[in-house]
Amino acid sequence: MIAEVSKAPIAASGVATSVNAKPAKVSKLSSQKKDSASVTASEKKGVDRPPEKDRKKDVPHPRMQFDDKSRVEKAKRRAVVRPIEVRNRVELFRHLPQYERGTLLPDLESKFFLLDPMHPAVYKVGLQYLAGDVSGGNARCIAMLQAFQEAIKDYSTPPEKTLVRDLTARLSSYVSFLIECRPLSISMGNAIRFLKSRIAKLPLSLSESEAKASLQSDINRFINEKIVLADKVIVRHAVTKIRDGDVLLTYGSSSAVEMILLYAHELGKQFRVVVVDSRPKLEGQLLLRRLVGKGLSCTYTHINAVSYIMHEVTRVFLGASSVLSNGTVYSRVGTACVSMVAHAFRVPVLVCCEAYKFYERVQLDSICSNELGDPDAISKVPGREEINYLDDWAKSENLQLLNLIYDATPSDYVSMIITDYGMVSHINIKILCFILLRKHTLFILSFPRVT
Repeated sequence: MIAEVSKAPIAASGVATSVNAKPAKVSKLSSQKKDSASVTASEKKGVDRPPEKDRKKDVPHPRMQFDDKSRVEKAKRRAVVRPIEVRNRVELFRHLPQYERGTLLPDLESKFFLLDPMHPAVYKVGLQYLAGDVSGGNARCIAMLQAFQEAIKDYSTPPEKTLVRDLTARLSSYVSFLIECRPLSISMGNAIRFLKSRIAKLPLSLSESEAKASLQSDINRFINEKIVLADKVIVRHAVTKIRDGDVLLTYGSSSAVEMILLYAHELGKQFRVVVVDSRPKLEGQLLLRRLVGKGLSCTYTHINAVSYIMHEVTRVFLGASSVLSNGTVYSRVGTACVSMVAHAFRVPVLVCCEAYKFYERVQLDSICSNELGDPDAISKVPGREEINYLDDWAKSENLQLLNLIYDATPSDYVSMIITDYGMVSHINIKILCFILLRKHTLFILSFPRVT
């Protein structure tokens, strides 16, 4: 009590002094603001401005939210294709594009001769995306880069324009067209950023032919070293984790996982493969046929029975569409389910992902950013035409069908990520993401390897 009473006058005097000293503080603050304003103005005029500007350019723009009416109207006015929006929209995913399937392809085919600035190679790739002829992260990225390579080869700088500015604008129009055909994957976005950065860094002293040759060489180098050779390095690392007598489980159809299984079989290792599949794409059936054709012992099951077969499995190998900066694995829908079941059974989960698929964003769920597939695909059962209960589902206003393409797997359910920079446990996944994404030099060949 004595201490509290003795503190009261001091506090009161402190308040009094602060009130009395208020004008002085205001004058000090105003002078400090003037000084800081002059300092910031001098800093803006100084040398530090270009790095800050470049840093802002490196940060990708967020995806357009389709529940923002003003932005959607602007996008519609710029759009080449006029898609028809679905009537029965899923409210939780209103921020994602939801269009009537089967209307985009005829619209594009009818406008072929009206798309003057569109290169035929880019147009062809867009049609392949729409028809589903090209699928998979690596295949889509390679097809896009090869189309850009053809477009650069046939490019000529218009009069009174510079190559860097005009080619970047032309490339942006190509990207917008591909997005209208199908939303870009994260790896494709990283490849586009790489190509645009190479265009921006072209020396002004280069002639047009030399600049085009340099860009085509950069694209070839990216494909060969960041996709083709990266997969080979991942295979070499992953094979060391396969032992005789193992039962390996994989989900869907990952090109990297398929290469790992085939290479381990060529080395003479004795193991069995469990292929887990899911509707509507049933990609695992194609993988199963290829593996059986090569002589591998396989078991096929659907994802609804994964908990019944997991007790036999010794390791799980999965592919990935991307790895986010917090270690979350962004992959084909169903990957999170398989990973969680494996974690519950104490089965190690190994994710194979190339370094160019790493992404600096953070995602905690599968709602804020995703891709919606064709809802009609889940209303039909292949080979069972008599099951037609949902043929007229679109006429029912209180029924919506949701066909998600991707899901997000937290890093806690991943034991190891195998990249072309080495194998990293789940504890160090975030550290690897930070190292690879701290600068825009992700694609520089001399980047130190992490083991």
